Amino acid sequence: MTAHSATATHVRTGGPKGDGPKLVEHVMGWTLVVVVAMLVTQLGLL
Repeated sequence: MTAHSATATHVRTGGPKGDGPKLVEHVMGWTLVVVVAMLVTQLGLL
């Protein structure tokens, strides 16, 4: 490891921000899980 890479700060790559609304993402994720589960059971795939 070079001296530069050892002291370099984290480089942003343009992905999702690390300081976003975590609660909203969590709720929307679980909502998606529930909707998919309801769809699967209604179609008789389970």
